[in-house]
Amino acid sequence: MAAELTAHQLIAAHRPTLDQALEAIRTRAYWSPHPEHPKAYGEDGSLDMAAGKAAFDALLGTRLDLGQPGTDGFVGGEVSPYGIELGVEYPHADLDVLLPAMKAGQKAWRDAGAEIRAVVCLEILKRISDRTHEFAHAVMHTSGQAFMMAFQAGGPHAQDRGLEAVAYAYVEQVRTPDTAEWTKPQGKRDPFALTKQFTPVPRGTGLVIGCNTFPTWNGYPGLFASLATGNAVLVKPHPRAVLPLALTVQVARDVLGEAGFDPNLVALAAERPGEGIAKTLATRPEIRIIDYTGSTEFGDWLEANARQAQVYTEKAGVNTVLVESAGDYKGMLSNLAFSLSLYSGQMCTTPQNLLIPRDGIRTDEGPKTFDEVVSDLARSVDGLLGDDARANALLGAIVNPDVKARLEAAAGLGEVALASREIVNPEFPGAVVRTPVVVKLDGAKPDAEAAYMSECFGPVSFAVAVDSAADAVELLRRTIREKGAMTVGAYTTDEEVEQAVQEVCLEEAAQLSLNLVGGVYVNQTAAFSDFHGSGGNPAANSALCDGAFVANRFRVVEVRREA
Repeated sequence: MAAELTAHQLIAAHRPTLDQALEAIRTRAYWSPHPEHPKAYGEDGSLDMAAGKAAFDALLGTRLDLGQPGTDGFVGGEVSPYGIELGVEYPHADLDVLLPAMKAGQKAWRDAGAEIRAVVCLEILKRISDRTHEFAHAVMHTSGQAFMMAFQAGGPHAQDRGLEAVAYAYVEQVRTPDTAEWTKPQGKRDPFALTKQFTPVPRGTGLVIGCNTFPTWNGYPGLFASLATGNAVLVKPHPRAVLPLALTVQVARDVLGEAGFDPNLVALAAERPGEGIAKTLATRPEIRIIDYTGSTEFGDWLEANARQAQVYTEKAGVNTVLVESAGDYKGMLSNLAFSLSLYSGQMCTTPQNLLIPRDGIRTDEGPKTFDEVVSDLARSVDGLLGDDARANALLGAIVNPDVKARLEAAAGLGEVALASREIVNPEFPGAVVRTPVVVKLDGAKPDAEAAYMSECFGPVSFAVAVDSAADAVELLRRTIREKGAMTVGAYTTDEEVEQAVQEVCLEEAAQLSLNLVGGVYVNQTAAFSDFHGSGGNPAANSALCDGAFVANRFRVVEVRREA
């Protein structure tokens, strides 16, 4: 295939962005090349708001033929959490044909080198960015996120995470020089002299197992980390969230072909209803890398059974906020109310357990009892979500029936401090929209422990009464150690308590946010600066994104010659 994109063009277009990304991961300062505001798009031929919606609408009821080898039929069946049928069909693959075809182009991709692979990946991301509005609707109608969240998290934030993975991949590959002249003195004899060549070589085909709630944000790090390190990548989306990743694969295949590489380096593995191909794929010998986001049960199965592959998992944990005292009581309540409400709590980073001393807390408004703190938080959530239009914009829709069932069952676990209510979405009457429930539990009672020591994914939070700050710290430690946590939050004006919480998080490897009262929330992380997960507790065996996330996706092979 004749290249339409030359190496020179790609490097000229994208090397400056790569260099900025490399500086950003070095300094951990704020930076993003992808605008967060919808009105920032629409120039230079990219899609504006109206065009993006029209492009999404044009996809409905169509067949997305990617031109993949081994296509033996087409599958579909996605229904939006907002109640509309997408009707998009995707290629179903004969894996015995597709997987060998994916391997065929890997030699040329390996030999291209780290810089070319990086700028090709950046061209893919640029084209996705140009279609951010279209992708936002695809994310919204597969995940149930409200539009603005789908736009930001599914668009620029996901693209940032993909670019971050490319930057880390590049750093790790160029850490070793391409060649070296090696001379070892031998006294009066001639020295030994060797020329050494070092080549990063890919592990093999990577498998990305997508999730329902954040198909692009959670999918792009693994996809681009594997692709940038020379591996072919097979994308297996969640059957309820195929469209965003299918569009991603389509863009990647187009760019690879135009750059003179085999488009089959990236392919889609959609499945028939009930087929469940993830286990089959995960244990095939061709699959050498797996990226997975989802339930602990299947993540543990992958780690135990996909022995031929390097497995990266983001599973589930019990995220905890310790409330010992507050220097800005109203700010704390407002911040927590937003954190509990955003996307109906359907984030792996949403707080679940609020540990509060049963004798109450000190605040800038005077002492508050346990019941007062919980009641005030309930009022704050009510105030935030009191207007239905605002509530719809924050909550989005319940992503699947399992979340709705957990929400309804939670009211029976203890005293309800804040009851969930149903909200009608006038634009999408078929959407299931519910406000959060907050349940009070006594941390000393064994029957309560069964509830708060289990993950209850969705808009469910437990206000857990503990005997003291010291007891809260120890419960925090046990929760992280036994169940894992993607996030930990703490509110305290006591330096000793702050140090104790920090020490627990350092020892148990959990990411900590202290005394957040403004517009940054415990369940949000920023690419290039924040680490998402740590890889050091049961919630995830890897972090997005660090050197460890990319370095084992390739190995360095050495060739020595007599000089």
